[in-house]
Amino acid sequence: MTNYQWDFFTVWQNYDLFLYGMWITVVYTFGSIFFGVVIGFMTCAARLSSWRSLQAIARIYQEIFRCSPLLVQLLWFYYAFPLLVGGSIDNRVAAMLTLSLYVGSFYAEIFRGGIVSIDRGQREAAAAIGMSPWQSMVRIILPQALKRMLPSFINQSIIQFKNSSLVSVISVADLAYMAAVVNGQTYRPLESYTVMAALYIALLLPLTQIADWVERRLRASD
Repeated sequence: MTNYQWDFFTVWQNYDLFLYGMWITVVYTFGSIFFGVVIGFMTCAARLSSWRSLQAIARIYQEIFRCSPLLVQLLWFYYAFPLLVGGSIDNRVAAMLTLSLYVGSFYAEIFRGGIVSIDRGQREAAAAIGMSPWQSMVRIILPQALKRMLPSFINQSIIQFKNSSLVSVISVADLAYMAAVVNGQTYRPLESYTVMAALYIALLLPLTQIADWVERRLRASD
């Protein structure tokens, strides 16, 4: 190991593969965050509804996706789900679907926790002045709840960015997959995976700094 000759030039000749992998990673991360927010709000609404059947369905969905590893879910949706429905599923569709459902289950709990943390007396006061439940939610509850949700939401989104690397196991050409491709072409695993790690840090470091800044601002405004 002490005599190992680093050769980043050979690896970086495949920079286009790394850049393409970075782009795919960003697409799957932000795409799944978008769909996850939609799923999360729908699930949160179901959990807070007065219909017990909706509450039960939402709770079952959350427990399934929060209590099983994302890797297992990816493998199940890509390899097992097609056998169950008697069809096939594209690996890119399976990846986006699984990532979205996974993060949506966590977002739902973040949203629900933020909403129920607001004192019930504020809902009663809104009702007393003639506001409908929807009006009180939009005008009074959500503006306060969003402030409490934001740090957890940002942190979960950063975790989702890192989790997106798992889509490589079903051959989605993200950054992790492309690093493996470059390694296969150059036989330089140390350099290939070091470049991959450096690129992930370059992508994630600004996001973690933004998360810290937002959290400090929110604490200062309390």
